[in-house]
Amino acid sequence: MNIRLETMVENLVSQNSEKRILWWNGRWWNRKEFLAKVAACREILEKSGFEEGDRLALYLPDSPLLLILSVAVWQIGGTIVPLNTRGGTEANLRILRKLKPSGIIFSEGTRGLPEAIESEGFTSVMADLEGPIPSFRITVHAEGRRDMAIIFATSGTTGNPKLVPLSHSNLLNNARSVHENVEGFETGNILMNILPNFHAFGFTVCGLLPLIFGLPQVLLPSFIPVKNTFAALREAEVRILIAVPTMLPFLLGAVEKGEKIPKSLRYILSGGGRLDPDLERRVEARMGVVSFQGYGLTECSPVVATNRSSATKKTGTIGLTLPDYEIEIRDPEGNVLPRGKEGILWVRGPSVCEGYLGAPELNEERFHNGWFNTGDIVSIDEDNYIKVLDRATDLIIVGGFNVYPQEIEEVIQEHPDVYMAAVVGIKHHLTGEYPKAFVIPQEGAHLTQTGIIQFCKDRLAHYKVPRKVEFVTELPLSPVGKILRRELRERHTS
Repeated sequence: MNIRLETMVENLVSQNSEKRILWWNGRWWNRKEFLAKVAACREILEKSGFEEGDRLALYLPDSPLLLILSVAVWQIGGTIVPLNTRGGTEANLRILRKLKPSGIIFSEGTRGLPEAIESEGFTSVMADLEGPIPSFRITVHAEGRRDMAIIFATSGTTGNPKLVPLSHSNLLNNARSVHENVEGFETGNILMNILPNFHAFGFTVCGLLPLIFGLPQVLLPSFIPVKNTFAALREAEVRILIAVPTMLPFLLGAVEKGEKIPKSLRYILSGGGRLDPDLERRVEARMGVVSFQGYGLTECSPVVATNRSSATKKTGTIGLTLPDYEIEIRDPEGNVLPRGKEGILWVRGPSVCEGYLGAPELNEERFHNGWFNTGDIVSIDEDNYIKVLDRATDLIIVGGFNVYPQEIEEVIQEHPDVYMAAVVGIKHHLTGEYPKAFVIPQEGAHLTQTGIIQFCKDRLAHYKVPRKVEFVTELPLSPVGKILRRELRERHTS
């Protein structure tokens, strides 16, 4: 697949330049207006010295400028690097030193990080979120490849940032496969782009896919405050909302307090973390929508599997793999397991990246002959629907028995007075490990450790029952809403 992403955008825009392409700050932009901003940014970049193979780092919220600069950079043959301003100054500096970007774009009003980055000698400018960008002078050139469209910096569940380069063909294959195979992504449907676009899920599914396949998108820089999200859903008549599971209780809470559900809203698709089956059913019943769960990883551009339609979905699963993937279930040593066995999911296909930048040892561990080790333990049923049991690194071994934290979390969250729960393994001198639960109670609820443990004893095998329960007001989450179990383990030992 040799078509480049900017060509797809240009072809779409040329079909009907007056059609709406994105909604921002209460109004729709048409395709002609968008492409004019792209041309202006491309001219400024070229005059500033930006060349083929160079990298442009973007510290921007979801906004027209992020999409505009993506297309402009690709037209020149460069690579964009969307980054998180809240990722920590030192962590960001480490990423930038490794990437050596030719320029860095901040949104106006950003404080702290720009000063720290400037002191390191990087070239940066502030820009309005509608574009274009101001001129600047480029002195650093990367030795990048023209086919490299984007680099994501992801910590996953390890805490150590990895640089994931994705090509034009990686992204296009993934976006096309979702567009062609998943109900709701038909051309013309209005989609809300509200997930952070410095993450592959937000960028590919919410930003790029609509841009190249003709789904008008609604851009908001943040999900919070939720009332603004509902206002935009109603005003722009959004058909499909892409979410992470931690957003759904906020949506339900707002509806319970009287927020009006848009009549246009038909689909809520969830990914980027485990979706509790009971929560999925409550969202469908209370909001009158179809809710799908999917699964992906940054290294796969990102979507690997998803429930594809309201008629065929299986609640509690991540659905079927997209058509271009091959999958294998392997043991920890990499041996392929027979059908019906639980094990680690390995995938291969045109959406999978070639490997991490500058990490040969990690590449040797995770990539082999085009196959990628997802690190997730899964089971596959007779209809080929996949259920993610847990991360291989989060598996708890109690007296020789495998215990999946996700299973315990789902049981605890069945308790009517529990808002959210997370489970981790704690080292023990006799059993090796034991499960410990961190629980957020519902507002006004009075829970006890004994009550939660007894609730689990009635529903789980004895070795799966948490030995300790800690009540908390919040859980540590990644920028896309995944529970960071490593931080909970560290909290216990600190």
